[in-house]
Amino acid sequence: MSTDAHTNLTVFPSPAVVDRDDWQQARDELLVREKAHTRAGDALAAARRNLPMTPVAPATLIGADGPVDLVDAFDGRRMLIAYCFMWNHGKPHSHQCEGCTLSQAQIAPGVLPYLEARDVAYAVFSEGPYHELAAYRDFMGWPTHWYSTSKALDNPAVAGGGPLRCFLRDRDDVYLTYETDARGTEVLDTCLRLLDLTPYGRQETWEDAPTGVPQVPASSWWRQNGSPVAHRMIDSDTTTKTRA
Repeated sequence: MSTDAHTNLTVFPSPAVVDRDDWQQARDELLVREKAHTRAGDALAAARRNLPMTPVAPATLIGADGPVDLVDAFDGRRMLIAYCFMWNHGKPHSHQCEGCTLSQAQIAPGVLPYLEARDVAYAVFSEGPYHELAAYRDFMGWPTHWYSTSKALDNPAVAGGGPLRCFLRDRDDVYLTYETDARGTEVLDTCLRLLDLTPYGRQETWEDAPTGVPQVPASSWWRQNGSPVAHRMIDSDTTTKTRA
């Protein structure tokens, strides 16, 4: 990393420059590995589908219309994906979890109909008070249903913050089929997958990156100017509307 004397801009290292034929050869070699990675992912998905399931004890959630049963979160569908959003009780929007905000900001309205077309509902669970959760969801403009699990803190299948869980319903009986957390929830994070395609990647310290590429600890860049990065979109939209 250096500074251009003429523009005073930071100059980062770049990949080696080769002709098109050499580039295509290197790309084709990597493609073999990418295809193997895809097939390995297919095998893992098959193993995931063949996991056993475990019954979930009855749980009361708090939704927009008050207390409801867990089965109501399925919205009449057989399957449910639920993300458990970490919540800082009583804190302003700027103090809410930057990692959970990163994940949920990428569940666009267009995603939900495709899940529903395969008999899957999507919801967000959180231990926070429902009125706080709803205010944050509305502030962000998110389309998903949110439920408070504050009355089910002793139920390990719905409580907690951070996990992504999958459920299957058989009439009024609910089963937990899958659960993951930490980097397992990156399945939600389209932006991270896109960054992985670029020359500098995520620019995080754990990565094997070219010498001189600036790197920061993972998740440290998800919060800027005291708020989760996604708030910049809200702030920008508010400023634009005010000026208009």
